[in-house]
This record gives sequence, structure tokens and C-alpha cells, in this order.
Amino acid sequence: MTSRDAILGRIRAALTDVPSEERPQDVPVPRDYRRSHTGPGQDTVALFAERVADYRATVSRTDRAGLRDAVAVALTRRRARYLALPGGFPMELLPTGSWQWHTEPLDVPALDELDGAITLAAAGIAITGTIVLDTSPGQGRRALTLVPDYHLCIVGADQIADDVPDALARLDPTRPLTFISGPSATSDIELDRVEGVHGPRTLDVIIVEPSVSGH
Repeated sequence: MTSRDAILGRIRAALTDVPSEERPQDVPVPRDYRRSHTGPGQDTVALFAERVADYRATVSRTDRAGLRDAVAVALTRRRARYLALPGGFPMELLPTGSWQWHTEPLDVPALDELDGAITLAAAGIAITGTIVLDTSPGQGRRALTLVPDYHLCIVGADQIADDVPDALARLDPTRPLTFISGPSATSDIELDRVEGVHGPRTLDVIIVEPSVSGH
């Protein structure tokens, strides 16, 4: 018996008292848990920026008019010239210059040769400093943001949810979701932090607000 068989066997055994006609939606799930850990009137965007930066990601804030300049600044700072570009990414958001944009399809060796990837996001979560990608246009498949060593992600301020339940309510559960909290890192071995284990070592996040002053 394989491990798979053993696991599925235990699941079947645990479900023997469930009527065959019953469906998941037939059983109410209590939702009376605390749905947000933010304070009343708390600046969600500021909290998101603070928490993302806690993970050693670089965060900048701009508005739509300043977005192309913000992208140029980030890419210049990282010396990233060769970038993976997911299908459906708005070309008007890209700065003009010497950057080379490589669009899908890209195999793993091709992705590995690039400096990084630039994507949009499906949502942000303020309390955890997490960005969520769901492979919609402008976000690409998972490999696009796992193989290159640098990820530049653009998040709209209106996409930032207070907490995880709010974010999940905004997302489509049928889509493949990737939750990203900072650059890839692990401290599994003797609590020594190692970055770049399962994804890019460097993460930049640009928050796009309706209007920005003083940032």
C-alpha cells in the first residue's frame, strides 16, 4: 500500500457516516471568528506597506501618473534589465528605456536567464503584509515569479484588504492562488535565515494610490 492509498483510505473511513447525497454547501460552517485584527480607522495602506517592509521587501507608494517612473526607479536600483512579462500586462505601465521585456511562453531555462519578473496582483493583505497572485492577466503562472531571482509587484491601494478573511472574500477560490509574504526565505536549519530557497531573493512592491502627496 502506498502512502497515497493509506491517506485516501483514512479519509474514506472518516466519511462513512456522511450521507452520499450530502454536499459541502449543505453543512453550515461557523464564521463567528474574529475577521479583522486592524484597529478602527487604521490606515490599511500604511499598515500594508509597513508589514511588507518587515519582510525585507522594498515598498514604494505612488499614484497612477507616477507609476512608470516608480517602475523605472525600482528596476534601475536592482540593475534589472531583462524581465519576464506575463500575458495581459498593461504595456502603458512600462517605462521607456533599455529594458527588455520577455513575454510568455517562457520555459524554465529561459526564466532562469532573466533578471526578474514584473506582475500585477490580485490582492494585498494589510495585517500580514502579503500579496496574492491568482494567474489572472498581468500576473502570469507561478513559475514566472518563482524562478527569476527578482520580483517587482504592483498592487493597487484599493486591492488591499484589512485581514485574511476580507482578502479571501475578494478572491476566486477556483483559481490557483499564490500568497507571497516577502522574499523567499527559510530558517529551517539551525534558525539561520537563508533567502532565495523557493523563490526570488528580492521583492519590490509598488502601491498605486488614487493620489499621493509627500511620499
